[in-house]
Amino acid sequence: MAKRESLRALMLGAIGVVYGDIGTSPLYTMREVFTGSHKIDITPENVLAILSLIFWSLIFVVSVKYVAVIMRADNNGEGGIIALMELGLRTTQNKPSKTRWMIALGIFGAALFFGDGVITPAISVLSAVEGVKIMAPALGEHVIPITLSVLFGLFWAQKKGTGCIGAMFGPIMCAWFVALTVFGTVNIFKEPSVLSAFNPMHAVHFAVNHSKAAFYSLGGVVLALTGAEALYADMGHFGRAPIQRAWFWLVLPALTLNYFGQGALLIHSADAIANPFYLLFPSWALLPMIVLATAATIIASQAVISGTFSVAKQAMQLGYSPRINMIYTSEHEMGQIYVPFVNWMLFALITVLVMNFKSSMALGAAYGIAVTGTMVITTILAFVVVKNLWKWNCLIGFLTIAFFMAIDFSYFSANAVKIEEGGWIPLLMGVLVYMLMMTWKTSRTLHLKRNAEDDMELEPFIRNMQKSMPFRPDGTAIYLKANPSGVPHALLHNLYHNKVLHKNVVIVTVKTLDVPHVLGKKQIEVHHLDYGFHRVIVNYGFKDDPNIPHALELAKKQGINYEPMRTSYFLGRETLIPKVNAALSYWREWLYIWMFKNASSAPDYFRIPPNRVIELGQQRVL
Repeated sequence: MAKRESLRALMLGAIGVVYGDIGTSPLYTMREVFTGSHKIDITPENVLAILSLIFWSLIFVVSVKYVAVIMRADNNGEGGIIALMELGLRTTQNKPSKTRWMIALGIFGAALFFGDGVITPAISVLSAVEGVKIMAPALGEHVIPITLSVLFGLFWAQKKGTGCIGAMFGPIMCAWFVALTVFGTVNIFKEPSVLSAFNPMHAVHFAVNHSKAAFYSLGGVVLALTGAEALYADMGHFGRAPIQRAWFWLVLPALTLNYFGQGALLIHSADAIANPFYLLFPSWALLPMIVLATAATIIASQAVISGTFSVAKQAMQLGYSPRINMIYTSEHEMGQIYVPFVNWMLFALITVLVMNFKSSMALGAAYGIAVTGTMVITTILAFVVVKNLWKWNCLIGFLTIAFFMAIDFSYFSANAVKIEEGGWIPLLMGVLVYMLMMTWKTSRTLHLKRNAEDDMELEPFIRNMQKSMPFRPDGTAIYLKANPSGVPHALLHNLYHNKVLHKNVVIVTVKTLDVPHVLGKKQIEVHHLDYGFHRVIVNYGFKDDPNIPHALELAKKQGINYEPMRTSYFLGRETLIPKVNAALSYWREWLYIWMFKNASSAPDYFRIPPNRVIELGQQRVL
């Protein structure tokens, strides 16, 4: 019984968090198909064809590809494109060329997610607020101010954390899906012929007889699939079974019935294309639905914003981003974080989008390219996992992935023709984020390599200490060092300038492994050296939260003398100088130096008490 109640609770949470994005797609999908830049005529045959395309896309892309296949590719229970990339990398460790392109694909997919994080809140909240024009046309001029006010409130609330309102997400989204089901069904009863759209031949005939219109219509139909990636990305929060059951038991039926209800309305009255979602509802239900839709889009936006914070954190952990200040908003849930820089950067970009495009219909062209690009990358990475990790039969694996790729690439191609109309926005964001991440990774690797080449070996240094032992005061000194076999530069500077060395010297190296979490004894490795020196290697997963004081508490069990009030942390602070004729181009050197200079401090990132820190600076040429 307890297990069943736990499953229900997880399903409720999944409905509230995972399905917010795809659940609010009915607000704008049908309107974009029939009134977008490549609109098609509103005839009964065309409406049935579009409904058939939407339904079978939900079946093949979401139900089969993500729910049945991709969600099996879990990295210790975690999902998402970075987790999928790390799974694939396990099979290509001895193949440098394959490793490089897999990393490039995975990081570019993660970069595209930032573009999605900008467009989803803009189009979702804007489409919900546009309902006031149906209820009271005179209020149309207030849509933009209301939208920006709602969005500002959403981003301002991020610093308070989502824990206090997270419990409301599930019930609100359940009410949303029930409303989609009820009013969609009511309109189906008015035009039962719409149910024939379950027959895929409507889509086939449309594609054969109107191939050009069918191709362009995919650019709007794909909006029904936005948020499909969230099923996989949020698997670690709720587990596979709750997400799968919530999809089949509630979300898929609700979406299908609502789309079919909108189709029935359009067959009955083509004028309803002005806003086929809100015109589903009687006048008495319009205001409650506007409020409910706004709440649902806020929840959908919250899921994307939280996901963006999570991707930013994973990028930092894996070495693709400089340290960015993070605030933990919950004392119990370590995954609940707030990243101020990312938060207000997203809000600024969203504000520009809303002010520039002014309507959800105009934003539709910009939306699909980021979604379909991520879908294509996920399919490519999945092929590596299917072939090399799962060891599927080559023919079966190839045919399965080829089928998914044909669908994904069709959608991507249909959206590629809308690049000039706004599709360039998420692509530009993706390229810029990708450039920053790869510049940081490449430059940081070279930086650390040069530091390691200049390092003095630790163990010979310790052996030579006995020849001229410096004064050794009581207490413990902690030094952070990326290369565990080298002498920290801060230690050498402290010894040279202050002529002292603490009785206990602990050299801490932090490593991020290609797993989401590292737990128990695997997290800490302790090596006791001579003359009071100790080497501590702390292993984290790419979703763990670095905390050096906590790690040292764990190390006490293995003989490390750690007393917080008698411990000092000696950290090096480097000032980088660009080098002419370096391995990197000059502009990338300057970009790396700028990111390095503006990175958050090590005490903040590793949660080291600032009043216990001593920083020693030096200049280094890249």
